[in-house]
Amino acid sequence: MATLLRMPEVAANATHATLAAWSKKEGEPIAVGDCLAEVETDKAIVEISADGAAVMGQWLVQAGQEVEVGAPIAVLLAVGEVAADVQALLQAAGAVAAAPAAEAAPAVSSTPAAAAASASGDRLRASPLARRLAAQRGVDLSRLQGSGPGGRIVRIDVERAQAVAPAPAPVAAAPATAPAGSGASAFTEVPHSSMRRTIARRLAESKSTIPHFYLTVECRMERLLALRAEINAAASRKISVNDFIVRAVAVALREVPQANVGWTETAMRQYAQADVAVAVSTDTGLITPIVRAADRKTLSQISAEIADLAARARAGQLRPEEYQGGSFSVSNLGMHGVSAFSAIINPPQAAILAVGASQQKPVVENGELKVGTVMACTLSVDHRAIDGALAAQWLAAFQRAIEAPLSMLI
Repeated sequence: MATLLRMPEVAANATHATLAAWSKKEGEPIAVGDCLAEVETDKAIVEISADGAAVMGQWLVQAGQEVEVGAPIAVLLAVGEVAADVQALLQAAGAVAAAPAAEAAPAVSSTPAAAAASASGDRLRASPLARRLAAQRGVDLSRLQGSGPGGRIVRIDVERAQAVAPAPAPVAAAPATAPAGSGASAFTEVPHSSMRRTIARRLAESKSTIPHFYLTVECRMERLLALRAEINAAASRKISVNDFIVRAVAVALREVPQANVGWTETAMRQYAQADVAVAVSTDTGLITPIVRAADRKTLSQISAEIADLAARARAGQLRPEEYQGGSFSVSNLGMHGVSAFSAIINPPQAAILAVGASQQKPVVENGELKVGTVMACTLSVDHRAIDGALAAQWLAAFQRAIEAPLSMLI
């Protein structure tokens, strides 16, 4: 029998998700495991897979539309069912199919019946997102005809209404000569992606609610760079400085487990393994895929895993479990020539290490002035979970691992 395909909760605690693209056309057969659609979360593109054989009966939402979790997005037909079964299912479930884009009804209703229905005091059916957009853009929801399930007004209805809204009344002509410098600079507005909005919200919350403090140490890099060159001369996979850094972070967390913690309002989380999140820059924003149990993996395993996670992060192909969680984060801007910086903690983690570039500079060694290669690392710490002495102890363990790199390979 026909069934409704509903928007899944593709990310923890998500209330909405965007249908990025349909992978199956209406009327196309579906096999077990086939990708039905791609859904955009705040971090990645997630595929919705088929649980059984079926036929794509009818789309209820269009690609690019934001949908509430649990809302119907399509009708799936059993093999042999006909299109008439679609309407029967929609009527029974109280869902209304969205009209195709080319045949969509006008979003603004100008009929007296619509105004009368609104004036009668009937409850206006609109999603929270649609209500917020309407308030921001000055759109009267009572004049809209919803295309969502059960006639509910959704985001796309508000956007369509704004697109077809009548032009504002003409205003008086501007003076022939405007004062110098009164013109506004030209600009283009690019709507925020789900990822960018989430990053902005989380960073603002972190910076305003977490009592950050910072410790900086300079690590001597000569021995690590020499060991890396020796390894890369014989290995098929090239090891990066960042691979050594992630391994050193994991070794230090194993040596100082009191720093491998997270803060919640009810308890301290003591993590059993070093799950190191590595910041990766993508076209849509920053994402932190996680190297799980990095303290129990070899340097070559860590290197291969980081390369794979980074490639799939930039392609938007990470699964939620690959970027959610983690006990500690690393953000490395050394490859961009940044000498030093401070990073913002990613809660509920309690610390993040900001890594700068390896640079040659004057150093004093045994009372003599020499040229050394040093790397500045700044640890941002949540003072609620880790105090200054403990943070210094962890940073010293990290520095020892970097400056004696053979020790972290044993």
